[in-house]
Amino acid sequence: MSGASLLHERPRGASPGLWRLAWRRLRRDAVGMTALAIVAAFGLLVIVSALGLVGADWAAEVGVNYAPPTFAGADLEPGASVPKPAPAAARAADTTAEPAVVDPLADILAEIRREREAGAATGRAPAAGGDGTAAVDPLADVMADIRRDAAGAAAALAPAARAATLPFGGDKWGRDVLKKTIKGSQTSIFVGIAAALLATLLGTLFGAAAGYFGGAIDDAFNWFYSVMSSIPYLLLILAVAAVLQQKGTLTIVLILGLTGWTGIFRLVRGEYLKHKAREYVQAADAIGASHARRIFRHIFPNVSHVVLVQLSILVVAFIKSEVILSFLGFGVPVDVVSWGSMLNEAQTELILGKWWQLAAAGTAMAVLVTAFSLFTDALRDALDPKLRGRAGG
Repeated sequence: MSGASLLHERPRGASPGLWRLAWRRLRRDAVGMTALAIVAAFGLLVIVSALGLVGADWAAEVGVNYAPPTFAGADLEPGASVPKPAPAAARAADTTAEPAVVDPLADILAEIRREREAGAATGRAPAAGGDGTAAVDPLADVMADIRRDAAGAAAALAPAARAATLPFGGDKWGRDVLKKTIKGSQTSIFVGIAAALLATLLGTLFGAAAGYFGGAIDDAFNWFYSVMSSIPYLLLILAVAAVLQQKGTLTIVLILGLTGWTGIFRLVRGEYLKHKAREYVQAADAIGASHARRIFRHIFPNVSHVVLVQLSILVVAFIKSEVILSFLGFGVPVDVVSWGSMLNEAQTELILGKWWQLAAAGTAMAVLVTAFSLFTDALRDALDPKLRGRAGG
C-alpha cells in the first residue's frame, strides 16, 4: 500500500485532550470507578440532607434513652424493661403533678368556700358583702377557663410513645443514630470540601506567584511557608481554634483552610519553576502576553492535574481533621451534629456498653475516607500514567 493511501486513511479528527484520555484510563480502573461510585453516593446523600429530604428531624427524641438497634433486640440487659408512658388522660387527671398555672388567690378562695360550706351545713346564710349580697368570686370563671386551657395544653404537649428500638439505635436522649449519621455526613463532608477548596486556592495562588516571579516574592513566600511548616499541624489548628474561641462550621472551615495550604504551595511552586522556562511560555512572552495570562492561561492548565489530585487529598485530610476538632470539643456547636460530635458523645456511651453510635459514625467515616483515598490514587494514575509505570517497575 502506497504512502499516499496510508495518509488518506489516517483519521483526521483532533487528538483527545488530557481530561478525555484521563477519563478513558479511569474507566478501565475497576477499583477507581467503585470508589467514585461510593463518593458520589455520599455526595448525593449530602445534597438530599441539605434539602431537608432526609435527616431533617435528627434532633427528635423518638426512642427511649439508649434505644438499642432493632437487630440487637429491645432487651439487651437481663431484667431491663422499656418504660411505657402513661396515657394522656391519666396525665391530665394526675392531681399530684405540679400545676402549670398558679392561682395567687387560691388560699383565699378556698377559705371562702369552706366558710360557705360550713354555713350551708349549719343552716346559716352565707356571708354577705357590704350591700347585703352574697360574696361572689369575681375571678372564678376566668380561673376556670385558665385551668381548662392549661389542662388541654398539658395533654397536647405530653410526650408521645417512644420506640423501644431504632434501626441503628439511639443516643442518650433517644435520638435516631441513623439520622444523626446522615445529617453528620452533611456537616463533615461540607467542611472537608469547603476547607480543601480554600486551602487549594491559597496554595495555588501563593505557589504560582512564588514560582513564576521568583526573587524577593519567592523568598517571602518561602519564609512564610517555613514558619507554617515548622509548627506541628494538629498543634497549629488547635492553637488557632483556641484563639478564635468561637464554635461553628464557618470557623472550622477557616481554621483548616488557612492552615492547610502549605503542601500544595510547595508542589505548585515547583511546577511553575519548571514550566516558566519552557518554550511555549517564552513564545507567549514574545507575542506580548501579560504575566496574568501566562500564569493562568498558559501554565496553569499544564499543572491543573497536580492541583486536582492535591484537592482530593486535602478533602480526606480535612474530614479527619474536623472529626478530631469536634472530638476534642473545638468543633461544631451543640445544635449541629457531625461525625466528630457523635464520636465525642460515643466515648461516654461506650463505657456503658452502648456501642452503636460509635459504630455508625466510625463506619461511615471509614467508608468515605477509604473510597476517597482510592479514588485519589486512581485519579493520579489516570492523569499521569507514568507514575504507574515507575511504581510497577
